[in-house]
Amino acid sequence: NQVLEMFDHAYSNYMEHAYPADELMPLTCRGRVRGQEPSRGDVDDALGKFSLTLIDTLDTLVVLNKTKEFEEAVKKVIKDVNLDNDIVVSVFETNIRVLGGLLGGHSVAIMLKEKGEYMQWYNGELLHMAKELGYKLLPAFNTTSGLPYPRVNLKFGVRHPEARTGTETDTCTACAGTLILEFAALSRFTGTSIFEEYARKALDFIWEKRQRSSNLVGVTINIHTGDWVRKDSGVGAGIDSYYEYLLKAYVLLGDDSFLERFNTHYDAIMRYISQPPLLLDVHIHKPMLNARTWMDSLLAFFPGLQVLKGDIRPAIETHEMLYQVIKKHNFLPEAFTTDFRVHWAQHPLRPEFAESTYFLYKATGDPYYLEVGKTLIENLNKYARVPCGFAAMKDVRTGSHEDRMDSFFLAEMFKYLYLLFADKEDMIFDIEDYIFTTEAHLLPLWLSTTNQTISKKNASTEYTELDDNNFDWTCPNTQILFPNDPMFAQSIREPLKNVVDKSCPRGISRAEESLGSGPKPPLRARDFMASNPEHLEILKKMGVSLIHLKDGRVQLVQHAVQAASSLDAEDGLRFMQEMIELSSQQQKEQQLPPRAVQIVSHPFFGRVVLTAGPAQFGMDLSKHKAGTRGFVATIKPYNGCSEITNPEAVKEKIALMQRGQCMFAEKARNIQKAGAIGGIVIDDNEGSSSDTAPLFQMAGDGKNTDDITIPMLFLFNKEGNIILDAIREYEAVEVLLSDKAKDRATIFKGKMIPNYIIDSNLEMDHMDQKSSENDSHKPNSEEAPSESQDAGAVSEEPEGGGENSAAGDPDPLSPASTDSASVPMGDQDPHTSGPTEAGAPEPACTPGDSQPQEQSTQTEANSKAHWDSSVQPMESILADWNEDIEAFEMMEKDEL
Repeated sequence: NQVLEMFDHAYSNYMEHAYPADELMPLTCRGRVRGQEPSRGDVDDALGKFSLTLIDTLDTLVVLNKTKEFEEAVKKVIKDVNLDNDIVVSVFETNIRVLGGLLGGHSVAIMLKEKGEYMQWYNGELLHMAKELGYKLLPAFNTTSGLPYPRVNLKFGVRHPEARTGTETDTCTACAGTLILEFAALSRFTGTSIFEEYARKALDFIWEKRQRSSNLVGVTINIHTGDWVRKDSGVGAGIDSYYEYLLKAYVLLGDDSFLERFNTHYDAIMRYISQPPLLLDVHIHKPMLNARTWMDSLLAFFPGLQVLKGDIRPAIETHEMLYQVIKKHNFLPEAFTTDFRVHWAQHPLRPEFAESTYFLYKATGDPYYLEVGKTLIENLNKYARVPCGFAAMKDVRTGSHEDRMDSFFLAEMFKYLYLLFADKEDMIFDIEDYIFTTEAHLLPLWLSTTNQTISKKNASTEYTELDDNNFDWTCPNTQILFPNDPMFAQSIREPLKNVVDKSCPRGISRAEESLGSGPKPPLRARDFMASNPEHLEILKKMGVSLIHLKDGRVQLVQHAVQAASSLDAEDGLRFMQEMIELSSQQQKEQQLPPRAVQIVSHPFFGRVVLTAGPAQFGMDLSKHKAGTRGFVATIKPYNGCSEITNPEAVKEKIALMQRGQCMFAEKARNIQKAGAIGGIVIDDNEGSSSDTAPLFQMAGDGKNTDDITIPMLFLFNKEGNIILDAIREYEAVEVLLSDKAKDRATIFKGKMIPNYIIDSNLEMDHMDQKSSENDSHKPNSEEAPSESQDAGAVSEEPEGGGENSAAGDPDPLSPASTDSASVPMGDQDPHTSGPTEAGAPEPACTPGDSQPQEQSTQTEANSKAHWDSSVQPMESILADWNEDIEAFEMMEKDEL
């Protein structure tokens, strides 16, 4: 009775103060006529000067057993409403509110006529109006893709010179995918198949354009090319009713293909978007990355859809979380963050939460949901009720009002609240014979067998076979789902009852801080950091043990019996499944080839090449063959996760930083802001090396990374230490970042090469052979290091032996062969000359020598080559290389 009184208050004020205007302005007690009030932007696209609120409310009158008022309202619509107005309207809103309203009114009108008491005069007038409107919407579908334009002129269509529309290129997924119920019903009612055909074509196109690896769809799509414009995906604004209509199209039309599509999408939603009790948007191409940290109120419909799907547990969890937010703010804010702060403070009296409450009550029979409904009624009367109706909330925090009462408030809110409390005898017809559209309009289920002119199966479409044992529960009821446990729903809600604290908590990261005073949510695989002690404690509680491998990676093993409780064990299992999926997803992503960090300064001169992992953002080194060259500098702070405090040392240099504590893209932005021309991230896992670990490529942070223009490379710990050691030894170290190692002729092109760089073309196996022979023929020089030494993935060309150079013309620019390695002078056999392979470039001879020198058996101190007086003596060179010989001499050659 309270719901009926509230409806009367809203409806009578609309009819008294606003009709025939589209909507009531409850604060000023007048109608909203488009063009006479200040524009509200896209919101006004729902208004078409066709008495929107009255049409949207028609079948609500019958549900609330107001048959006399319904009969009068239908007569007013037939007499007064004009659909041929020169006005641009939203195709989506006009379809669900006006076309749906006319069809819903027609459905209950013929039902009442059959009963014999009311509407005996009715002769399908509402259906004729619906067909007229349907034809007025069809010009919007004049695109190559079959996706409709987002707007249409009711009088002139789309491309007419006077239409003032038709230039748009994008539409939302829900806008194009929420047509099939109304258009198919119109075709089935009238026998005109074109409406259902157009709606099916649009749905087919969206399905074909889904992201195939994740099976998700984006928010906005180009209606001409089919390219995704906004690539984030969720179950709220922009996508919501697309998923709803796939499942309901199967219910209404009996076409299995719609159910198969829905199940495929639903599996992806529960895999990536559902983070109980939250539903967070992700990227369609990288679904393990969250796209934003807030949720919009439109997702409140999703628990109701999950009830229709038969997946009750997550529906209860999400609904309870939303209810906690409502109890804190009195209404559901238009958007709120993951820590339940208000993001957008408006509340236009949306009915989605009431819808889910009704479906959950029907599924569980739990009287708790009647109490939820009472709370909604009390809040509406206490905070939104005004003398001329109910006013939308401008700010739920302050309780301020907005002069607005949307048509969906009468179409949906009172319908669901009445059905929540109504007994079967309160209804004049069986509500189970109808399906609700997204605007809660009623379409009879018998349409599935009427005027079937469309092929049910798209034979060209392939579906993924899914292993989901709850797909059978399409019509849940309390007797099947909860035969002996009436407290089932309460047991699911209980852990969430304090999920929203009385005072908003400080900013949090999932599984890193408490959500109010309630229990912590399960740790998500995407959030896990092996270096976080709190994460390790959560893993232990879930029965997951962590094993550190020698290559820096970690291995996870779960033993359910070691979990703190059965719920923790379940969380641990979910965590492990997510981690497996995350690993699989990363492997599916396109692998970029390795890059090279080449040390080109003294005394290396390009001989040392380190294997580097690429980045999925920043400069693409494969498209910049010259690479990026510069001196390296260590940044402060070393993790690069905040503003660089030594920008003067980093400017015009390549920044060195440590991995960890923030996203790679954040590090890149910080060093780029400091003036760096490139960046090298060094792994913080001690001893990691590209010899033993798979190549690591740096991903973005889930945001647009087009602002990052400098190259970024990743080095494992062992390779990174080579550069750090070089800095400690020589201070000024210059490197070249490139897609592959360059020969020295390329590196020093246009630059003077020190004339003591001597090439050799000896093969590595020959060097090994000579090293063995030298065991018994060592001159009085330093002992050669052991062959077991390993310095990581490094390609090196040690100094050639001056005394053993073969005869030939000086050629200081001769490039080093990539398949050979020079033998250091200190290791060369004093009795044997170094052979030169046929066809290989001859090693450079000492400048000024035109004749080959005699082999000498003297000690190193007495057997010097005849160097030019301006050239550094060999002893000095050897002194410079003294420590480097130990580190690099016997390294295995690294092939990039």
